[in-house]
Amino acid sequence: MAADPENSSAQVEHAALLEVVEHLAMVMTESGIPRMPARVFAYVLVDEAESYTAGQLSEGLAVSPAAISGAVRYLLQVGLIAKQRVPGDRRDHYRIFDDDVFGAMIDQQLPVLRRWAQGFEQARERIGSDSVGGRRLAEGALFFEFMENDRPELVKRWHAYRDARLGASDRPSR
Repeated sequence: MAADPENSSAQVEHAALLEVVEHLAMVMTESGIPRMPARVFAYVLVDEAESYTAGQLSEGLAVSPAAISGAVRYLLQVGLIAKQRVPGDRRDHYRIFDDDVFGAMIDQQLPVLRRWAQGFEQARERIGSDSVGGRRLAEGALFFEFMENDRPELVKRWHAYRDARLGASDRPSR
């Protein structure tokens, strides 16, 4: 029986896609994202579908459903993907959280920035401002406060930069 050339072509394309997924996942893992969530997020970013069931992710990445379950739980918690229901389908579907996923990433850091600023300020209050450590903590608290306050302008500048470079029609949309 002869090999199906269409199937073979699809397998080659899928293998190439998985190479890209693994490369991106490695970059994300080196930045602190756990390996399987990084792989799932990279797959959802680079593959063509708008949404995926857990089974589709499991099959596409050739991993167990349990691995997908933990990965999507993590990605939902950090706000990189969203869960939705499709009418008539009992399965959950997962998609990129926002059409502007990269701007949304900045927005999702707001609670972290606030916690760091408060933590640094509380630590500075305990040790005082007259020591080297106290001055470092004061500067850290100011930095995170600055980042929080500058966030809306940063997202606006990102949108202007993105639109100038890609144009509104070249952006992915849902």
